[in-house]
Amino acid sequence: MVQFNTKQTPRKYWFLIGLFAMTVVFSVVNHLSTYSDSTFKVTPTLESIKVRRSFPGGVVKDQITLALTFNATYADIPAPTLEWEEMAAAPVGRLDGGSAQIGNLLYVFAGYENINHVHSHVDVFNFSDNTWGDRFDMPKEMANSHLGIANDGRYVYIISGQYGAQCRPSTSRSFVLDTKTRKWSDFISLPFPRYAPPTQIWRGRLHVMGGGKENRFEIALEHWSIGVKDGKAIEKEWRSELPIPRGGPHRACVVANDRLFVFGGQEGDFMPKPGSPIFKCSRKIEAYIAEIVVAVHSDVYMLEGDGSKWKQLGDMPKPNSHFETSWVIVNSSIIIIGGSTRLHPLTKKMNLIGEVFRFRLDTLEWSVIGRMPFRVKTTVAGFWNGWLYFSSGQRDTGPLDPKPKKIVGTTFRTQLRL
Repeated sequence: MVQFNTKQTPRKYWFLIGLFAMTVVFSVVNHLSTYSDSTFKVTPTLESIKVRRSFPGGVVKDQITLALTFNATYADIPAPTLEWEEMAAAPVGRLDGGSAQIGNLLYVFAGYENINHVHSHVDVFNFSDNTWGDRFDMPKEMANSHLGIANDGRYVYIISGQYGAQCRPSTSRSFVLDTKTRKWSDFISLPFPRYAPPTQIWRGRLHVMGGGKENRFEIALEHWSIGVKDGKAIEKEWRSELPIPRGGPHRACVVANDRLFVFGGQEGDFMPKPGSPIFKCSRKIEAYIAEIVVAVHSDVYMLEGDGSKWKQLGDMPKPNSHFETSWVIVNSSIIIIGGSTRLHPLTKKMNLIGEVFRFRLDTLEWSVIGRMPFRVKTTVAGFWNGWLYFSSGQRDTGPLDPKPKKIVGTTFRTQLRL
């Protein structure tokens, strides 16, 4: 049996403890009060400066509660800010969609409008005039979210993904879009359905690995590839490759400098309620996931050389998932924006990410080079003429509350000089 010491603490010590606690609280509040709601400015030189944010009414009435609320969240990583310019919003808000940049055009596919409705079309953003213009339909049989997606500069390969709203199962059906003709064609289905599988073209072969299995929760480790050329498979079936050391969905897969990288991700996700005719997402799993932390992780893996061995690199600055197409390549760096990290240990709610990460391809080292206007997951990213763009996704509840709330179509850009 554990025994507790019941000896009372002298009053003078209580006074000192209280004084110390108040000093800490008000130091935090003083830091927080430097935030400003109306501007998100930072020097383009990426030097650290404070962000100012004004709270409703301009006055923080309960500073102690405010400080404690802030401390109850997972802290944002200290970072310089960037000067963001708001652009025309996307025609629709979308969560868990995907994107592909071909020249000056950003093609944005599918995604949830809300838990009961998914998109089945493509919106196109033109970087040259900063407008959303063309819109065209996807094949009716194509997945509506959690896509595996890669492009070769003309053809966009859409591999597997979740078909339908709520927590419906994944499909193995795959398609190719010719961005010049805007015509779709069938592609060889995966051997098994996959949910948000990392997908990229490397050395003339389309690689698909990991992701979630059909029920969304069970992780997959399998890795397949198939030769591709001009939007078509040049082989009759997928070839088994070296399994990825850690499976799961919601991670970025990037090819740069003749190497294939896989960043972050998670193990597990919401499943449908047993017997639900609409595959309604079960919130009961949230408590269970909280116990195993859905294993959001910061692992980084790389294939190079003959591709016979996965090499694990240094971790991301924080565990991250839900950033499948939230990245761009700038000079000799990979830039990753936003995402989601582990569940809050007290609220059991997902925490979103608002940092801008840089991964240097020459040194394989990480840094945090800025902050977004707000935290957001599954945003889509592009880079054009020195400007970093992002659009859509699910943003945070507020500056002091990182849990997900509104699905948005807002679009921003910032000048990025590395």
